[in-house]
Amino acid sequence: MFGALIIHWNADPILIHIGMGGLRWYSLLFVGGFIVGLHIFRGFFRREGVDEKLLDPLLYSMLIAVIVGARLGHCIFYQPGYYFGSWAGFAEIFQPWKGGLASHGGAIGMIIAMIWYSKKYGAGQHIDFWWMMDRLAIVTCFTGTMIRCGNFFNSEIYGFPTDLPWGVVFERVSPVPVHPTMLYEALTYITLGVVLLTVYRKRLDRMYRGQFLGIFLIACFTMRFLLEFTKNPSVTVFTIGSTVINMGHILSIPFIVAGIVILIAAGRKKVPAKRIVPEKPKRGQTHYAKPLSRQ
Repeated sequence: MFGALIIHWNADPILIHIGMGGLRWYSLLFVGGFIVGLHIFRGFFRREGVDEKLLDPLLYSMLIAVIVGARLGHCIFYQPGYYFGSWAGFAEIFQPWKGGLASHGGAIGMIIAMIWYSKKYGAGQHIDFWWMMDRLAIVTCFTGTMIRCGNFFNSEIYGFPTDLPWGVVFERVSPVPVHPTMLYEALTYITLGVVLLTVYRKRLDRMYRGQFLGIFLIACFTMRFLLEFTKNPSVTVFTIGSTVINMGHILSIPFIVAGIVILIAAGRKKVPAKRIVPEKPKRGQTHYAKPLSRQ
């Protein structure tokens, strides 16, 4: 019925050919995602008075955390038998260009990096782990969108066959139209990112620390959980009738639960989402603090 509307995709994943290799669209979009994220973070720092010199170590720590975390996540969660079953497989852990990056592992890597970053640089700028994670949640939406577009150029992370009008024939890997699951994810991320960024710009005064992160975790990983039903499972954990529950489902659940717990805790503690700068106490006072924000 929809055959005439099916999209055929046969783009070369390499943008510029150089010898046997070249510059890939995925690499360009991956790095571009972090540049966009850095620009958004610069806006956060400027609005709330954080020293912009700390953007460089932030970028380096995020890049390393995502690459290392995503690579180890793939090796540990999806193919442990291969990567830890032989010396040859173990050696490939350190060769991420051969493929295999897991976003759930990247998320764990980012959390570890933000713990380190906030401890090393946070105290001097009056920011903490939760302040960083709230803003990182917003940035991750836009970076993740660009990375998933890179997956589209690579013709990877696609779903099951479909006859829907937006089905895509990835001519390099599939002869039949399939769900463009990577584009579903990209649409999810960009929508969530725009919503969270709008709330930050217009309602920061009314938000509590941790709420941005909690909303992000619940919305993002609930959609990830649902979209796994359209995706070809790389590792099947178990089945319920004809329904396949894969590793992506299992890994999404802890993030959803964490988001709920963080939202509840944020509502109880009621710490302002804004950066709080202590002032010298006035006579007769022992402590005073106020949020700093540039409207």
